[in-house]
Amino acid sequence: MNEVRIDKWMWAVRLFKSRTIAVEACKKNRVAMNGVNVKPSRMVKAGDVIQVRKPPVTYSFEILALTERRMSAKLVPEYLKNVTPPEQYELLEMNRIAGFVDRAKGLGRPTKKDRRELEQFSDDAPEGDDFDFDFDFNT
Repeated sequence: MNEVRIDKWMWAVRLFKSRTIAVEACKKNRVAMNGVNVKPSRMVKAGDVIQVRKPPVTYSFEILALTERRMSAKLVPEYLKNVTPPEQYELLEMNRIAGFVDRAKGLGRPTKKDRRELEQFSDDAPEGDDFDFDFDFNT
C-alpha cells in the first residue's frame, strides 16, 4: 500500500469520528497539505505533512505509516506524528480562558462567585441604613 485517500486515513487514525465528517472537513477547506487545500480523494503517502483546522487551532501531523482500517487509540502514534507548533496550543489555552472572562453579565444564571459577592455586599451594608423616603403623592 503506497497511497491512501486522505479522508480514509484521517478517519482511520481517529482525527475525525466518522469518514463523513472527514469528507466534510476537506470540502470546507479545513484540510491542507503543504499549504494547499485538498479534496477528500487526495492520495497521501508516508512522509506527507497535513494541516487540519479545527477552529481556533490548526493542527499539523506528519504521516508515518498508511492504513485504511480504523484502529485503537493505542496504535495511533505508530501512524502519525503531531508536529503542531506550540503557538497553536497557546492560542487554544487563551481561547479557553477567554470563555470564562468574557462572560456577558446578565446572561444565564449567576455563578457561585457572583452570589458570594452579592451576599458580601449586602452583609457589609450598615445596620439602620433604611432608605425612608418621604414622598407626598397628593401634590
